[in-house]
Parts: sequence; structure tokens; C-alpha cells
Amino acid sequence: MRLATIRTGNGHACVRVDDDQAVETGHADVGVLLADPDWRSVASAADGARHDVDTLDYATLIPNPEKVICVGLNYLDHIAETGRERPSHPTLFPKFARSLTGAYDDVPLPRDDESTSADWEAELGVVIGSPVRRASADEAAAAIAGWTVVNDLSIRDYQRHTTQFMPGKAWEGSTPVGPHLLVAEPGTTADTPSFPISCIVDGVVMQQSNTRELCFGPIDLIEYASTFVTLVPGDLLVTGTPGGVGMARDPQVFLRRGQTMTTVIDGVGECRNRLV
Repeated sequence: MRLATIRTGNGHACVRVDDDQAVETGHADVGVLLADPDWRSVASAADGARHDVDTLDYATLIPNPEKVICVGLNYLDHIAETGRERPSHPTLFPKFARSLTGAYDDVPLPRDDESTSADWEAELGVVIGSPVRRASADEAAAAIAGWTVVNDLSIRDYQRHTTQFMPGKAWEGSTPVGPHLLVAEPGTTADTPSFPISCIVDGVVMQQSNTRELCFGPIDLIEYASTFVTLVPGDLLVTGTPGGVGMARDPQVFLRRGQTMTTVIDGVGECRNRLV
């Protein structure tokens, strides 16, 4: 099952995306649906207003998450290209709701007098579907609602102003999420998923890896994060990027206005965003 948040003439709506139609569930967005403990059954049985899939205007998947927790240096190939040692604990940082944008929306780059070092970062997003605190591995697996596509577009000079690099990661409107939540059925998420992941800029493949290269998989991350805070339905974990980022190239390469950035996770979905 696939779920999405779309824009309509009356605001946002949560939909179940079938083959050629999207069916409204009666909720304002996917995050509101996930707050219902029986959300899987509710979504499966939904029979609301219908939309042709080809006409959908996708909003960001979870417009108002309580938390967006992101992970740095979490792919073995990315760790290698940065020359750092494998970490013993996940490196976490936050984003905000205003950082998020739709899967096909234009992404505004900083003004030229602010920064010219915007970089791509294809990432697997994990959406939480039930509250969890101090999770065991089994509890962590059961808390996963499903997967989505994210690009953690990063403003590298702001990221490196200090050792706290959140400002370079939370630029407003910089993080495409969606278009769908690929629902994970309970009991099928015990292992790190194996999804090919890539980022293409103007037709050139910049990143190409597989989520099995994650140093800390979704279960590890939920166990760790839920130790210090309760994870709730609609929270988004952004699991890190593979090798191939522009900052690590010689010479360095950064995004420019007018380019198109495509983020693909095979079997999950694709974000396609023009840089403006």
C-alpha cells in the first residue's frame, strides 16, 4: 500500500494511491492518518473522493511532523570518501517542518551572497507509525510505518561554520520528501532494507549505492533515538547519504539554478526537483 499527501482546492488531503487513482482517506495528511492506532485498516478501507494519479499535486509527505531526526556519516562508502573512521554511535541532527517540501516542487537555493555550495544527498526516509520509547529491536521494527524518498540538500559552508552543522542542513524549503509512503507490513522490517539508491543531476548519476550499506540501519536508529525521546506517529528519520556528494569530489561540484535533481530509491519512489 502507498499513501501520500496531496494539495487540493480545499487544502491538503491524505490519499491511498492505487494503480491509476488516489482515494482520499478523510484525513488532512498522512501524519494525521498515522495518529489513528488502526491506520493501516482505515487506509485500506478508505473510499473517499477519487483523483486521477496523473493529476496529483504532491505536498511533502508529512507536512507537520513533531520531529525530523537526520543522520550524518551513515553509509560505509560515504564514511570512506570523507576519510573518517566508522562511528560508534549515530550522528544526529534535527530539521524543521519548514525545511520540507514536495517531491516535485522547485527547491530554492540560497541567494548568491549567502552561499553557492548547495550539495545533493539522496536518503532513505523512515516514517514512524506508532509511539515508541526505549525500544527493543522488535519494538523498533513494529514502530516503522514505512519508507519514503528524501534529499537532504545541504548548504556546505553553513554546515561548516561551527562543529554544530544544523544550519547547513535545515535551510527553508530545501528537503524534498515523498511522493509516497511505501507502507511496511508489520513483522517485515527486522533487517535493514536493500534498496538501490541514487541521485542524478541533469541526467548525470552523482550517487549510486544501496541502503544495505547503512552503518546504522533503521532498527538501530529507532533504538538509539527512542532512548532519549519518545518517537511518535509521523516522525521522520532521515537515514544518511551514500558516497558521491559534491563536496567530496576533486574539484568540488555544487548545484546551480536551473538544474534538475532527481532522487531515486528503487521500489520506493522518486523525487524530481528543479533548483531555482
